[in-house]
Amino acid sequence: MSDTQQRWRIRAATEADVPAIYRLIRELAEYERALDRLENTPDQLRKDGFGDAPLFDCFVAEDTEQDEIVGISLTYFRYSTWKGRCLYLEDLIVTAERRGEGIGKGLLERTVRYAQETESRLVIWQVLDWNTDAIEFYKSFGAELQPEWVNCVLPSERYPV
Repeated sequence: MSDTQQRWRIRAATEADVPAIYRLIRELAEYERALDRLENTPDQLRKDGFGDAPLFDCFVAEDTEQDEIVGISLTYFRYSTWKGRCLYLEDLIVTAERRGEGIGKGLLERTVRYAQETESRLVIWQVLDWNTDAIEFYKSFGAELQPEWVNCVLPSERYPV
């Protein structure tokens, strides 16, 4: 284990981690130039992830020297009519100043182990087509990129009456 890797560990998120999780989500929104579209709040994250019926699971990468969250992997289950249970990786975020230390790899490895533990048939996620660093990282992991699929989104303000 390298000196860099000894500075962090991966663990399941707790409710106390919500402020740090939200900070990383904001950082991602800024990186993607979409901060104006961020509607989630720490209170909503707390309710949705740590309430009576959690909607997501989250792993955090914690700097063991500074007692600080430096990355997250946020997932939830979805169902494929062809495959069955699948684990959807909503976001894999490593704070900009800590990229390149293997933290993202550690988070993705833990996410894949979670998929195995929960008998998920696939791990599925999206990456923006301009994020070449992330694309190369995912390819190095053996991920298949599927450009023939088109994302469809229906925002709540456009729901039919």
